[in-house]
Formats: sequence, C-alpha cells, structure tokens
Amino acid sequence: MIRLGVLDQTPISNGQTPSDAFGQSVELAQWAERLGYERYWLAEHHNTSGLAGTSPTLLMTHIASKTESIKVGSGGVLLPQYSPFKVAEDFHVMETLFPGRVELGIGRSPGGGNTTRLALTDGIRRSMNEFPRQVADLQYHLHNRLPSDHEFAGVIANPKTEQQPEIWLLGINQRSARLAAEQGTAFTFGHFINPTAGEEAIDYYYEHFQPSFAQSEPHVNVCVFVVCAPTDEEAEYHAKSLDLWLLKVENGLDTRVPSPEEARDRVYSERDREKVAKNRRRMIVGDPEKAARELAELQKRYQTDEFLIITNIYDFEAKKRSYELLAEAVKNG
Repeated sequence: MIRLGVLDQTPISNGQTPSDAFGQSVELAQWAERLGYERYWLAEHHNTSGLAGTSPTLLMTHIASKTESIKVGSGGVLLPQYSPFKVAEDFHVMETLFPGRVELGIGRSPGGGNTTRLALTDGIRRSMNEFPRQVADLQYHLHNRLPSDHEFAGVIANPKTEQQPEIWLLGINQRSARLAAEQGTAFTFGHFINPTAGEEAIDYYYEHFQPSFAQSEPHVNVCVFVVCAPTDEEAEYHAKSLDLWLLKVENGLDTRVPSPEEARDRVYSERDREKVAKNRRRMIVGDPEKAARELAELQKRYQTDEFLIITNIYDFEAKKRSYELLAEAVKNG
C-alpha cells in the first residue's frame, strides 16, 4: 500500500499575498489530514517572491496547532546556515508541544545566492563541507549524546523529551544518499528536482546503511510533483501553470505561480518548450487512474511505499481536488 504525505512550499499565486498562502497551507494541512495523508512537511526558501515559507519551524508549529494527528515536519531546515544545537532545541520545543508528531528534515542547500546565504549566517563564511559534521552534531544534540571529548560536551539541548523527532536527510543524488547511510538517518529523495538519479541513490542508501543510535533501519520516501484531475485534459490544463512556474524559477524570474491562462497565452521559445518537456519527467499529470498507476511505477522503481506530493498549481480548489483524487485512487488500488 502506498502511503502519502505533502510537501508544502507555501507558493504564492499571482494576485495573492503571503498571508493568503499561509492561510491556504493551514487549510491544505487540515484537508490532507482528513484525507488520510500521514505527514505534512514545510519547505524553506529565501529571497524569492513566490514562496512564502522562509521559516519551516514557525510554520510547523502553526500547522501542528491547527491539526490533530498528522505528522508535521520540515522539508527541510537548511542546516549549513544554522547551529545544530539551536535546531535541536527548536525541535525539542516542538516535540514537547506536539509529542510524537514532529519530524526533522534537513537539507544541504544554501537557501539562495551567496549574498542571501551570508545574510543568513550574519556574514560568517561557512564551508558547505561542514555539512556532514553538522549532521552528526545535530544527532548528538537531539539525543543529548555528545561525546566526552566534543568541544560542546556538557551542553544539553532543552527541554528534554521522552522521544526524539526522526531525522530525514533530503537529497537529489548519491552523495546525499551516502551521507544519510553513513550517518544512519532516514533519506528523502527529491524526484521533483532530479528524476534521473534516484534509483542509484536509493540503492546505495539501502546497501550501505549503517544503524545509528537514532535509527536502526533504513527509511526512504520520495518527493514528486503531482497534478491529478477528473480527466487527463483537466489535469493538463492545471499543469500548465506548474510548467510555466518551473520555467520562471529556473530563469530567475518572478516565482509567483501563474494562471493556466497566462501559461496558455505565453509565447514559448524552442528552448522553453524543450525545458518544459524535460521538466515533465519530474511530475505525474493525469486522471486518477493514470496518477495512481505512475505512482505505483515509482514505488517499484524506488523501493519505497512512501511519497511526498507537491502540487504547485494556480487554482487552490483544484489543488485540494488533486490531493483528494490521488488519495482515493491510491486507496482503491
């Protein structure tokens, strides 16, 4: 059986405000919970006009307070810019407030350009090569198991909790899979970013996973764009806004989600059309039967039953309907 979750990038559609986007995130989380989705993760992006989620930890707390049972996580905290100790404290607070519902996804991304990253680190030039050490330190702090010879030995991440959030390392290649395997964390593969490297990365992760004090067995989920509608034609109509949005993101343009009408009326260059066609490999678009079938194919390909679904389209009601139709199709097999 396929298990579903949501990755929410808090996208802002043309004509909306960030407040609108946050309100829709709450509504979507409540909707996903009613539909049986198991987890709801919030992404982190900076210095962009179309994605409102600059602070997944704050959004997680808000979403968790507005829902009852769905697991709420970060997808993910961009660890190179932050202190592992402080991240551990933040997640201890959330685990205390919402016991058993908090998940900690972490990523290596800089979160924006070099200037944006420097602003996040308050001007301190940190090497991205420190990421493996930070992942290890985060686990130590989260479980309060710092080695006696560690420079921060004796420092306790409070408040203490009976259980700790599961750590998921987000990645799009074998390098990320290797780190997750070596560190003994769960692994999330971003098919929605790189649809070509997943099999190799996940195979490596399963084969080389080393149990840690935090996690005894490998755990994988895969994140994919999905646009599902009652008919293939309607799904294609709504997916046009996702096509153009991705094109704008990749070209450094306005990243608010455009309407299907804007996408329809746009004049595309040959290069644009090639890019749109290539990006379709990152997504599933179609009616419920087609969407469920293609997700089942990814299930076999990636050796996992767990998927995070992103549906960055203009029409919010169509987005909710997409999640509903997909859940029903997956449930009915």
